Amino acid sequence: MCTQWGYVRTGIGFTLKRVLYNPRANNYKQVMQKSQTQDISINDILAAEMQAIQSIPQDNDYEGAIQIILKHIHSERKGRLITSGMGKAGQIALNIATTFSSTGTPAYFLHPSEAQHGDLGMICPDDVLLVISNSGKTREIIELITLARRMHPDLPTILITGHEESPLVGEVDVVLYTGNPKEVCPLGLTPTTSTTVMTVLGDILVVQTMQRIGFCHKEYALRHHGGYLGSMSRQLSACK
Repeated sequence: MCTQWGYVRTGIGFTLKRVLYNPRANNYKQVMQKSQTQDISINDILAAEMQAIQSIPQDNDYEGAIQIILKHIHSERKGRLITSGMGKAGQIALNIATTFSSTGTPAYFLHPSEAQHGDLGMICPDDVLLVISNSGKTREIIELITLARRMHPDLPTILITGHEESPLVGEVDVVLYTGNPKEVCPLGLTPTTSTTVMTVLGDILVVQTMQRIGFCHKEYALRHHGGYLGSMSRQLSACK
């Protein structure tokens, strides 16, 4: 048994309280320490974020996602990784795309709404689509996949989501679950812990891909010339 934070319905909304978590039973029991709403301390926020990361499923099909990226981008096909998402998930998708691009995997972000106004033409047959939807039912993402596959029926698609039973799960090739953590936001609404785990899943794909393609300091320096990282990568590549 261990403790973590969870939201409990009250008469006027939700209250964040510490609850007992039984990993085997996979259920929560409220610990009624105080009847009034408690403030969320910095330590509580850090604990909730760490718990969310530790709860990311280790049995996700990471290898399946990595193999899709290697096959379609780091082979004779020479495709690109296209990431997409709405709202805060879109910001994480953008970050994943830029991190991939700087580490040897050509990638770009496609806004799902702009895709319906011409940007869909950026997608090529050998590309890989990586979409993020915490709910797994974001309308713009569902429409993006439908429209993209109307152009390229065999377009491989990877989904990052918090819900195992959602409309998008049945429409993609590989699903990476976040563990669906409770948001640490006092309202229980603002994407906070959910975007943390989305970022970590992106990091897993980036680092594993870097290792598979043998990405080195010299290659990093070619893509990241400016700033401290550019200077360090050039120094380190010269030492090899």
